[in-house]
Amino acid sequence: MSDRLSVFKTYKLYVGGKFPRSESGRVYEVTDAKGKWLANAPQSSRKDARDAVVAARKAFGGWSGATAYNRGQVLYRVAEMLEGRRAQFVHEVADAEGLSKSKAAEQVEAAVDRWVWYAGWTDKIAQVVGGGNPVAGPYFNLSSPEPTGVVAVLAPQESSFLGLVSVLAPVIATGNTAVVVASERSPLPALSLGEVLATSDVPGGVVNVLTGRTAEISTPLASHQDVNAIDLAGADEILAKELEIAAADNLKRVLRPQPVGNWTATPGTDRLTAFLETKTVWHPTGSLGASGSAY
Repeated sequence: MSDRLSVFKTYKLYVGGKFPRSESGRVYEVTDAKGKWLANAPQSSRKDARDAVVAARKAFGGWSGATAYNRGQVLYRVAEMLEGRRAQFVHEVADAEGLSKSKAAEQVEAAVDRWVWYAGWTDKIAQVVGGGNPVAGPYFNLSSPEPTGVVAVLAPQESSFLGLVSVLAPVIATGNTAVVVASERSPLPALSLGEVLATSDVPGGVVNVLTGRTAEISTPLASHQDVNAIDLAGADEILAKELEIAAADNLKRVLRPQPVGNWTATPGTDRLTAFLETKTVWHPTGSLGASGSAY
């Protein structure tokens, strides 16, 4: 009979490709669906939120400048790494959401499939939302999508892993960088996802994961002048209204909470297009000769 002690896991934030403790030094207790203690999670401060924005902005140029095909390869690598750590995530999701092992496995498998889904869309979304526009004149008129910039993402509260992946993956698939506020009640799967991202070719700062009190962390993000957009999926009606008002100060794009009956349903392209801007370029055509044809 072994007398060794179990090694408890120390959960940390994921910011700028590193794993810092909260700047404030605070933690809060995370319990399972029955109230049993699971771990202490970092309780992020306003300073942590600002640091995460700095890291996301620093990473934006390289990530948005990468080819869409390359981003797709990186997202697919995330799915590969999650597949290898499937058992860990099944255990964490089961504890976090009070699910049976079989139900938790379905959630984890759906999350892995969701990464693959968005990996496939990285080099196709421009063909769907971009293209040539008909104009009455000797011009080419071409529209192409570009990422918005730094996006603050409030992860769903009730779906600690599949819901998180469903709101995060489309943000980075289209070239944005993200500051994620994990589910306040069930943050552990999000923190473990940070460990996967760190070893999945995702450049440091592209995704930054914060845990703690949703209202405390999201308020400075909503008013931050260097955050370009915010997804309010994890905010209740009252908080969402407050954050929407704060976000108006620098004309952030705001995606209000949407009712989601089933996170396993095919997501479509709505979240891919939510944080894209459209760039339109005009270019004169040139005559090819006396025939009047043009190119």
